[in-house]
Amino acid sequence: MEKASTGINLQVNISNRQILGIALPITASIIVPQINFITNNIFLGGLGMRALALAGITGVYYLIFAVVGHGLNNGLQALISRRAGENRIDAIGNLFSQGVRIAIVFSILGIILTWFVAPTVLGWSLHDPESVRICVNFLNIRILGLPFLYVYQMRNALLVGTNQSNYLVIGTATEAVSNIFFDYALIYGKFGMPQMGFNGAAYASIISEIAGLAVIFIVIRMNGITRQLHLFKNWAYDAANTRLILVQSYPLILQHTISIISWEFFYILIEHHGQQDLAISNTMRNIFGFFGCFTWAFAATANTMVSNVIGQNKQEEVPRLIDRIMYWSVGFALFVCLFLNIFPHSFLSIYGQGEEFIVAAIPVLRIVSTALVLMSISVVWMNAVTGTGNSKMNLMSEFTAIIFYCIYVYIVLEKLKLPIVWGWASEWIYWTTIFIPSFWYIKSGRWKNLKI
Repeated sequence: MEKASTGINLQVNISNRQILGIALPITASIIVPQINFITNNIFLGGLGMRALALAGITGVYYLIFAVVGHGLNNGLQALISRRAGENRIDAIGNLFSQGVRIAIVFSILGIILTWFVAPTVLGWSLHDPESVRICVNFLNIRILGLPFLYVYQMRNALLVGTNQSNYLVIGTATEAVSNIFFDYALIYGKFGMPQMGFNGAAYASIISEIAGLAVIFIVIRMNGITRQLHLFKNWAYDAANTRLILVQSYPLILQHTISIISWEFFYILIEHHGQQDLAISNTMRNIFGFFGCFTWAFAATANTMVSNVIGQNKQEEVPRLIDRIMYWSVGFALFVCLFLNIFPHSFLSIYGQGEEFIVAAIPVLRIVSTALVLMSISVVWMNAVTGTGNSKMNLMSEFTAIIFYCIYVYIVLEKLKLPIVWGWASEWIYWTTIFIPSFWYIKSGRWKNLKI
């Protein structure tokens, strides 16, 4: 075991101030990429309903690979938080280096799969050959941003795991400004740049990911975090830590991947209902992404704080910590739910698709807004399980929820051909099924003697 470092103290307490001090910067860092997604869709909506509809298919496809990095990020974050709680500072830099090595390998595999497998899969799934061609061309470009995204996510794990989430905002703000500028410039051919249409959004996203990554590493170095946490001190392959990261992360990677694959399955079924329903569903994905940022920030806070507190051998404080985080999460979600239900027309009008689109989308929005409240509870408990170190429990919960989810949407959308509002009701089933085993596991106390 590495020797504990006493130069700095990265241990947390369970106060509301500590919770918000970690969660609010994470919220800002998560919300900016979602602004990018919405910006992409608003600009692409200017190209017509087809572009807005296909943005849903390509967006969810890229999200499949993005959540592989997110699973790796969550596993690494739990490990870094545990070492921070134990005050083993020397171990953190090596964990980060091994995480970056793993992320780069995974990103290369993602690029190869997209170039050689995605055209066949999309050809099987979509009814319109022209839509397949547009999606494939877009994804062949967009997937090149994956290495930068994955390293960016490893940086998130480092900063959140060491209670320095305030630095997240700087990189994501850079990414947001870059994305908005290049979206507008490359989609429509402004400021002397070529007019690329749909593919312009892919190039804009890659440029913004590179810019955000570069800026945050400059900030980390300038603020002495590189030296403080012994980053980049040793890039040599470390079999023990690599295996530890993979063992902790692979259930989370599988969990997030099968979740998003099931969402892609859902969008493919929606595509069979027509372009307007697909476009409406794409806006609902934006709602989950943007307004769910508060929820996911509190979920990440639950992960890192639970792991840190356990590292301090204060297991008895974990249930009270989870309750406090959950109350904040639910409070924000209820506010969002009320806002969306009071002003649905104003929100949906930003996509510029006309009154018929808005009238059709409002009932779906009401379903989605209530599902956000359920999600705000479930993800906190689920990520608390991640913080205990039992990521396999998360995988089992996810697998059960996905079975129910896929059976439901297939029967409702493909067999019964009911309106999509019934399809989106699947979110209630999904989040309820996620919550039950997570809640049971934490309350059972079976995690108290688990070591990672």
